[in-house]
Amino acid sequence: MRGIFDAQQLYTAAQSRELDRCAIEDFGQPGIVLMSRAATAAFEWLLALWPDVEQVHVLCGTGNNGGDGYLLADLAHKRRISVTVYQLGDVDRIQGDAALARAQALDNGVAVQAFSPENLQGGVIVDAMLGTGLGGEVRAPFLGAIEAVNSSELPVLAVDVPSGLCGDTGRVLGTAVRADVTVCFIGLKRGLFTGDAPDYTGLIQFTDLQIPAEVYQRVTSDCARLELEPLLEAMPGRPASAHKGLYGSVLIIGGDYGMAGAVAMAAEAAIRCGAGLVNVATRPEHVSSLVARTPEVMSHGVNAGEDLAPLIDRASVLVVGPGLGQSNWSEQVMAAALESTKPMVLDADGLNLLAAGKLVASPRRQDWILTPHPGEAARLLGVGTSEIQGDRFAAATQIQQRYGGVAVLKGNGTLVASEGCLVLGDYGNPGMASGGMGDVLSGVIGALYAQHLPAEDAAALAICLHGAAADLAAEDGERGLVATDLIPRMRALLG
Repeated sequence: MRGIFDAQQLYTAAQSRELDRCAIEDFGQPGIVLMSRAATAAFEWLLALWPDVEQVHVLCGTGNNGGDGYLLADLAHKRRISVTVYQLGDVDRIQGDAALARAQALDNGVAVQAFSPENLQGGVIVDAMLGTGLGGEVRAPFLGAIEAVNSSELPVLAVDVPSGLCGDTGRVLGTAVRADVTVCFIGLKRGLFTGDAPDYTGLIQFTDLQIPAEVYQRVTSDCARLELEPLLEAMPGRPASAHKGLYGSVLIIGGDYGMAGAVAMAAEAAIRCGAGLVNVATRPEHVSSLVARTPEVMSHGVNAGEDLAPLIDRASVLVVGPGLGQSNWSEQVMAAALESTKPMVLDADGLNLLAAGKLVASPRRQDWILTPHPGEAARLLGVGTSEIQGDRFAAATQIQQRYGGVAVLKGNGTLVASEGCLVLGDYGNPGMASGGMGDVLSGVIGALYAQHLPAEDAAALAICLHGAAADLAAEDGERGLVATDLIPRMRALLG
């Protein structure tokens, strides 16, 4: 399944600039021609979304992003749409293709004036201020302009990247334009799909500006955006002679006092996503309720870590952490799991106990999948949650490098990091902000891992399946969406 990971490559700002340079210098694509194509693509999307637009406000910076804006304004002017360019930043800094674009717009009679918030009355705003060129926090005059755009309540089209949003990380650099649509050029910027970005990008559209395919072969991307359909198509079919022994045995370990629901959800997700057998090791007091909920799952009461040995021996994959807690019992059963050589998925308090460093001297394995949310990731790396969210790509990579195996950094734009490979899944919606979602995901990953998928492939398919199921469930509304709503949708998607 690794072969599908290059279906939609994601790029940093530096890599995108290298694509641009390569197209211009190595393949003879004039920069002003690429800029014209970018402006045309953005303008076409503007007309498609707001066909009756009568007024366009184009806010331009001093770089190539501003050049795109000037050419878009020129196109609007030629269509006899009332358009004004508001120049922000020192005009003397405009050079190269951006200067050519500005000259063309001025020669054709496009109105240009200094920006004032009072000018934003009616019509559509085009944000062509900063793009990927921002190196730090937003400062004046762009700071005031962004705030005026966001308070205008007018529809906004962002050129390439909403101003103030870091295209590399998805972090807001002080403040950022909230766009209704972002039209991205040449290379999809990876930061558009994670962190804060989905609150700012709106609909994302992409155009490669007709650059030669060979350009993409010369610039290496280290991250790809996952697509569910190819992942599902790569799942092997089941022969007519299939039996449960072919599809693995998952042992879910957790469910301390008051948290039986976590292992129940993980177990149900595992069995509904195709595991041949699912066992649960939990507090003895929880067994009867688990049997009543899902009789297909074999539930076992364990009083201490030593009780786990026969269950671990029969398992293909361990899922350790749902509802595990951090009691003495929790530490005992986790220690027993860590002493085994069985592949495992580590989640929730399993991660917190790992981060505490009490149970294992050298916390590094190649056969486990760690699934932290940002808070757990922060504990694993010994940093603050804000540092994790400030650069989720770096955080996922660092967890994988420190602990080995596969790291799944959950959240808006979930990331899967394995050795030499980083992929992103942007399925899902705000309705998933409810308890139990991670427990269900751990069960899904365990089930796919037990069905002989490589660890990175099991994680990649699981996060897409989980998010896509949530999107289907959210058709009935996001508010009140619960984790178990996803399970029948995932089963249907798996087919």
